Amino acid sequence: MDREIHTWYSPALQKEMPIAIYGHYGFALLMIPTAAADYLEYERFELIEHLRPLIDQGKMKVFSINSINMESWMNKPMEGAHKAIRHNQFNQYVWEEVIPFIQNTTSVETPIITSGASFGALHAMNLFLKRPDLIKGVIAMSGVYDLMEYSDGYYDEQVYFNSPIHYIPNLTDHQLLEKIRSGKIIIATGSGNHEDPNANNRFSGVLHSKSIPHELSVWGNDIHHDWPTWKKMLPHFIDSRF
Repeated sequence: MDREIHTWYSPALQKEMPIAIYGHYGFALLMIPTAAADYLEYERFELIEHLRPLIDQGKMKVFSINSINMESWMNKPMEGAHKAIRHNQFNQYVWEEVIPFIQNTTSVETPIITSGASFGALHAMNLFLKRPDLIKGVIAMSGVYDLMEYSDGYYDEQVYFNSPIHYIPNLTDHQLLEKIRSGKIIIATGSGNHEDPNANNRFSGVLHSKSIPHELSVWGNDIHHDWPTWKKMLPHFIDSRF
């Protein structure tokens, strides 16, 4: 399996941002870390190793980026408005820097699918829903899609516009909705410890209300909010749905 590390100084974030790349061919899987983790998290917890057979087959080429959650929603002393500003800078970094980098590394025709677990699932979903012209689908695992779960009660316009369960019900832009509807959306959750299948069912209902096709996959009570779950889920969906 090919493995490369690249880095550049991000104009959006005003800091050095590394990216890990695994594989040589296939669609581009853009992985967003959990909570306070970094771009090598999926490698450290052996999820990349579980994806190796699919990577080696040329099914997909994986791109794993850093999170900045400790500089935004998980930075407890920071004012809520400043957290939202930093989060929007992260979105800008992905759309204006990471996506062009992936296209230059693959091709402009290569489909880009976002994926993440836990807090990374919310980010992966939000990045797709807001820019389905750039991103063609999402595999979201063990997520909740209400940003207020992470905002310590802070709520403003920018929380609203980055919280899918809030902004999707009011989305009326026909062109944007049609692009979202043409994407591939997979929402997966367990029913075990620290999972929230009810939150996933609620979000599925929101998507249904806007006639957005998607797959909701609720796994059993033995499927917990932890790495063994995601090491089962992600290879399963990539192998069977892509």
